[in-house]
Amino acid sequence: MMRTLFMQAPSFEGFDGGAGARYQMKREVKSFWFPTWLAQAAAMVPGSKIIDAPPHGLTFEDIEDDVRSHDFIVVHTSTPSFKSDVKTAGMIRAVNPTAKIGFIGAKVAVEPQESLEAAPAIDFVCRNEYEFTVKELAEGTDWSTIKGLSYRGPDGKIFHNPEREVLMDMDRLPSVLPVYKQLKVENYFGGYLKHPYMSWYTGRGCKSRCTFCLWPQTIGGHKYRAMSIDRVVEDVKYVIKEFPQVKEIFFDDDTLTDDHPRVEALAQALGPLGVTWSCNAKANVPRKTLEVMKANGLRLLLVGYESGNQKILHNIKKGVLVEVARRFSKDCRELGIIVHGTFILGLPGETTETIQETLQFAKDVNPRTLQVSLAAPYPGTFLYKQAKENGWFASDVDLLTDEGTQIAPLNYPHLGHTEIFDSVEEFYKKFYFRPSKIAEILGEMLTSRDMLMRRLREGVEFFHFLRERNAAH
Repeated sequence: MMRTLFMQAPSFEGFDGGAGARYQMKREVKSFWFPTWLAQAAAMVPGSKIIDAPPHGLTFEDIEDDVRSHDFIVVHTSTPSFKSDVKTAGMIRAVNPTAKIGFIGAKVAVEPQESLEAAPAIDFVCRNEYEFTVKELAEGTDWSTIKGLSYRGPDGKIFHNPEREVLMDMDRLPSVLPVYKQLKVENYFGGYLKHPYMSWYTGRGCKSRCTFCLWPQTIGGHKYRAMSIDRVVEDVKYVIKEFPQVKEIFFDDDTLTDDHPRVEALAQALGPLGVTWSCNAKANVPRKTLEVMKANGLRLLLVGYESGNQKILHNIKKGVLVEVARRFSKDCRELGIIVHGTFILGLPGETTETIQETLQFAKDVNPRTLQVSLAAPYPGTFLYKQAKENGWFASDVDLLTDEGTQIAPLNYPHLGHTEIFDSVEEFYKKFYFRPSKIAEILGEMLTSRDMLMRRLREGVEFFHFLRERNAAH
């Protein structure tokens, strides 16, 4: 094995661009997702090192010695961080001229040719599910024989090898958790999760066809493939033993709740372990399944509502009815399951009226907390293709500001991108600055000093975020 370094490069301060974030950006309240996709690749290479620079506040100078001492360096990149990562690759090349340097991530998976052309300092990119591709590279396998690899030959010519087969047996992947031992767990935050928390995937792929969603359309695919229940239980027991400080486990699968028999079986296997856990969910989980989950340690669901307008949900192929989402939310409330709701403004079909409709829907279902994002058409997604074909891209905007804050890239004939951008702040204010919601938050803060200090810190971060947005505007 080559001396291998896996890296999320230094970036904007507070930028959650890791290989676990669905939207790479600086958030309204500081949060960092565990770099699951990067750690999964690192787990394939025994003795490798992982550096996740943004959550640990590391600059290039801080990691320069590690860059010099490894001869195989794999950098996770994304569409928003790509320009910055290209600069980092150039700096790596300057201090370690003989290293083999490559990029992984959704951006290079769907644009391998363009990525290699734009990043002269890198030697290769790995496409799609890249764990076994990385493993073969680290083992010194002849590059011309490695599936899923795009690389630069000695004469500069770019080659694209055949695709790698989709991995069906997820138990073949080694656990990411031993790799997390190299990270400072306390540096990872989720505003709605207990701290410290820990997240990883128990399965990959999503049968849903949401037009905006990044991972299924670029790396994970649309067939959900899951680890065995025994394997997940083994990993949870590892966390209990090796990370006793962790207060909550978050299963980051796109579709954990879509397979009702499996998630019920998983919950029943977790119950005796006494762990607190949470997961992603679509707003259509049957009450019976929710009851089983809640009875066996489930605390919170992260729910992608996206919109309260049925036509927009149809436009983005969400596959959820508004009324079903309302009933699901009522079930969660009655069962004592906390909901963190996520919404997206600026999706196809959005108008000033539908924004208000979604705001009213959010007030009605009343998740404990929410996140409001701007529609972000990442390359490789159907939304990106739609935007290109219809000329929706605003000519003067990108996905992020120079400080890493998300901006509105889509511009419709009936709704301008500045209006969409402004609607995020209005949405947050009208949702949170209600007497009932303020009373709810104050009640939560009075339950413990930790929660009091945490909510005060988050409040300061939130108002700072609003100021930055206004400055960007």
